[in-house]
Amino acid sequence: MQKAKKIHSIKEPFSKRAFDLTLALIGLALSSPLWLLISLAIYLEDRGPVVFLQERCGKDSKILNLIKFRTMEPAKGDKSAHKVIDIEKDPRVTKIGKMLRATAMDELPNLINIIKGDMSFVGPRPLPFKVEDRDKPLYDNITQVPGYNLRSQVKPGLTGMAQLYAPKEIGHKEKFHYDNDYVEKRSFWLDLKLIFLSFWVTFRGRWEQRGNKL
Repeated sequence: MQKAKKIHSIKEPFSKRAFDLTLALIGLALSSPLWLLISLAIYLEDRGPVVFLQERCGKDSKILNLIKFRTMEPAKGDKSAHKVIDIEKDPRVTKIGKMLRATAMDELPNLINIIKGDMSFVGPRPLPFKVEDRDKPLYDNITQVPGYNLRSQVKPGLTGMAQLYAPKEIGHKEKFHYDNDYVEKRSFWLDLKLIFLSFWVTFRGRWEQRGNKL
């Protein structure tokens, strides 16, 4: 796999890492019963793998292995089956997967990425290096998208400005405007606000909403 060009990064305040680690450990402890139920539901639906690993670009373009509950049909050796592309009513998504995506419960294993230090609770979404969605005619890889350099200088997040506010159907360039707005304005209080709003969207099951999630 071709590696993205490494750039100088913005240093994260120590308090953010301490906050991330504390919240992730609490979240892991509180959600542990859900892990068992979700794993059982995924397995019983099609007897396929429970978790799904995929390479994504992290801070400074470092490649990380993103951990998620599987929401699509088993790939069965077809590597293209799990391409990260946004399709409304995606036929690859299982019945259990639809519920998990609507509530973002498929992202629970990201807590492990946060504990490892690969991710933060709030930040730009971790994306694959290669562009496979509607922007494919414009860019070969994610580093070519205008605005990438700034957003890549902070850790990717479980939630963030683009995840909450950006319409799902817009391109990477437009979503990166939201990401870079966060990078420039980031603070402890902004993180708390975005986390609170994320819980609100989860409780309402609106993460797959095409329009306004809030």
